[in-house]
Amino acid sequence: MNGRYDVIIVGYGPVGVTAANLLGGMGLTVAVVEKEPDIYARARAISTDEEILRIWQRIGLVDQLLKDMLAERPIDFVDARGRSFLSIKPVTRGNGYPPQLFIYQPALEQTLRDGVGRYPNVEVFCGHECTGVTETADGVAVEADGLGTLHGSYLIAADGGSSPIRTRLGVGFDGRTYEDRWLVIDTKVHRGWDSVDRLRFHCDPARPAVDCPTPLGHHRWEFPVLPGEDEQQLVEHDHIWKLLRRHGRTPDEVEILRAVIYSHHVRFATRWRIGRIFLAGDAAHVMPPWIGEGMASGVRDVANLCWKLAAVLNGELPDSALDTYEIERQPHVRVVTSRAVAVGKIITERRRALAALRNVVFRLGLRIPALRAYAREARWLPMTEHRDGLLDRIGKATVAGQYPPQPWVLAPDGNRARLDDVLAGRWTLLHLGAQQDWPSWPDTVARLRVTPAGSPPAPGTIVDCDDVLIRWMRERDTTVLALRPDVLVYGAGADGVLPPAPFTSGRGPADPVTSL
Repeated sequence: MNGRYDVIIVGYGPVGVTAANLLGGMGLTVAVVEKEPDIYARARAISTDEEILRIWQRIGLVDQLLKDMLAERPIDFVDARGRSFLSIKPVTRGNGYPPQLFIYQPALEQTLRDGVGRYPNVEVFCGHECTGVTETADGVAVEADGLGTLHGSYLIAADGGSSPIRTRLGVGFDGRTYEDRWLVIDTKVHRGWDSVDRLRFHCDPARPAVDCPTPLGHHRWEFPVLPGEDEQQLVEHDHIWKLLRRHGRTPDEVEILRAVIYSHHVRFATRWRIGRIFLAGDAAHVMPPWIGEGMASGVRDVANLCWKLAAVLNGELPDSALDTYEIERQPHVRVVTSRAVAVGKIITERRRALAALRNVVFRLGLRIPALRAYAREARWLPMTEHRDGLLDRIGKATVAGQYPPQPWVLAPDGNRARLDDVLAGRWTLLHLGAQQDWPSWPDTVARLRVTPAGSPPAPGTIVDCDDVLIRWMRERDTTVLALRPDVLVYGAGADGVLPPAPFTSGRGPADPVTSL
């Protein structure tokens, strides 16, 4: 492509590869620069959630990814004697997938990378380190070993928590690093045991531990490094087996694959946009792993950013629309991070008296039905909801910035499909009644009437097979939704009234956005 691209991505982990799939499907020219020659072998992230599956659905890879995931697994918090004081089974928020899924990151990344191979407009350069980034008059110039200079209109820096790009740009990374260091042990399961499929947080003040199932016959343990322990000795097999045997595991059950020690961090970049450069994933924020949302937060970042880049490059939105990336994403990341820190404190309490009090408080509190439902159904895990950004919060303000539910529908051609597959990455107006003029919305914006279960398929309609979306809209006194390409609600109205479209000078998409 002669070294000129719409977007350059530096970093090819789960965040960078998701961005490459999104942008590739939108028809943009993309270059990916990654210093490692191949996928990193160590499984880092171990879980994801239903919203992230909805994003991967938009890139057409969700069914392949689901084959290598574990879903509907219980989660237990147990005391020093192994007795549960809190058992969780998260409930779906209506996105069409299980609420929590366990992953094996190397396999997941391979499927996502294979997906990028569908797009001749995406070039991937692995084994080439980015050595410099400069903003030019009309874009960015990226220097990379062995490649020379690549030029792009925009750059996504998904190059990890240590982000050389963020450092070169002089962007602060505020927050703290926790004193506790943790040993992570990845194993291969040869023979299962009773709790092999459960995520268990061992809340033992003497030595907390995490005991986590992962797909494809793997299992993970995590232990804190105690004061006075030698980290080099701790990663040796003899010492690892001392820890695993305390939890009843034996060499005929599991094989140790690798062990590494790491620190927990809570940090946020002081800016996520620097001109034409955008920080995403760990380059923009890092959090402790306690609720499994680190990788997921990065995937949310690029799902928010990529369609906006495409809209700006295509002239549909002004460049200022890109400022809403940080405005929308940072508040959610901060809330998720605070919840992760809170859960970590519950798990890792080392003071015996407070740990005993914790156990009693949870057991008594769970006798109250409302608290029991809140805790056991993991309602404290925040789903996406933007309060500000590229939204119209006039009128039905409580709906803007949310995902609507994703039911099964009958498409206009009568085929059964998930809602997002019918929306196909387009700006769309969904309405319950007769179609209105909505003159501020160009004719090229799709309009679909939602009809109840049992209705016949027809052009310009979708049949809500279980009345899920219809019920959701009616409960919010809403009869029309304006959905962005990332499926979030831009604005909503009732009685035929809808907020005006956000397009530059009234211009909308020239044609419906390419189906992803």
